[in-house]
Amino acid sequence: MKKSKVFWVFSVLALVIYAVVQGLISGGILDLYYQNILVQMCINIMLAVSLHIVIGITGQFSIGHAGFMAVGAYFSAIATMKLGLPLPVGLILGAGVAALAGLLVGLPTLRLKGDYLAIATLGFAEIIRIIFLNVDYVGGAAGMVVMNMTTWTYAFAGVFITIIVISNFTNSRHGRGAISIREDEIAADAMGINTTYYKVVAFTIGSLFAGLAGAIYAHNFFIIQPTTFNFLKSFDILIYVVLGGLGSLSGSVIAAIFLTVVSAFLANFPETRMIIYSLVLILVMLYRPTGLMGTKEITSLFKFGRKGGTKI
Repeated sequence: MKKSKVFWVFSVLALVIYAVVQGLISGGILDLYYQNILVQMCINIMLAVSLHIVIGITGQFSIGHAGFMAVGAYFSAIATMKLGLPLPVGLILGAGVAALAGLLVGLPTLRLKGDYLAIATLGFAEIIRIIFLNVDYVGGAAGMVVMNMTTWTYAFAGVFITIIVISNFTNSRHGRGAISIREDEIAADAMGINTTYYKVVAFTIGSLFAGLAGAIYAHNFFIIQPTTFNFLKSFDILIYVVLGGLGSLSGSVIAAIFLTVVSAFLANFPETRMIIYSLVLILVMLYRPTGLMGTKEITSLFKFGRKGGTKI
């Protein structure tokens, strides 16, 4: 009953936020600059939450998330620009191919742990980037021209679906199996939990939504290039999760919103942008080493449900 109440409260709140922003856009109060920041914020939230299920829930250290984003971006762009398919089909295709890539990469690599897994995922992301860099069909190093078709509605729908699916997975029996792997993989294996299965499932779900974020990203700008999806992009996504608090879905969302706003504000100061950006991160880590939310969720602050890190 409490779980249902929390779900409906946040669903209504999300619809109110969507309606208010859509009203501001329709009324001409939010111009294209602010609309672009909102779409970018939604993309970053999707990337943060999709990596949260891999690192924060399952405890697998992956630093190749930009690779799945690139797969979603390029395959959705091929669907719309080369094959002439509508945008919704392109988004589904991009997310689906990214999920398939996550499954193919996860099966052999998720038997690795710690630093070895991080290196393997980073290697996958670099392989993807190099492939797109050398394929003339998608523009090679010059990049691929993509029509701007993403709107606030598409971006918000993507965030809403991502949070609902990953939140429900986290609170399910499968999610508890994944959390047990994060806490102690040896103990979970001894209790009969199929650790490889749960890690691959979480990795595939995370890849799917990273691909969806990439597909929305590709259609928000007029060109996509392989250099956009390099290892620095993977570290940007990792920062969202670490800053928000490992194990906190709402923390990942808050960190993505916070850093998107900081980046947009500092865009007017290109010379000192990265210095100030880094100082903000250092200060947060010094005074809040567990991240902004630790392992708690925002619902625990309002006492909607049980304490812990498994509810939004």
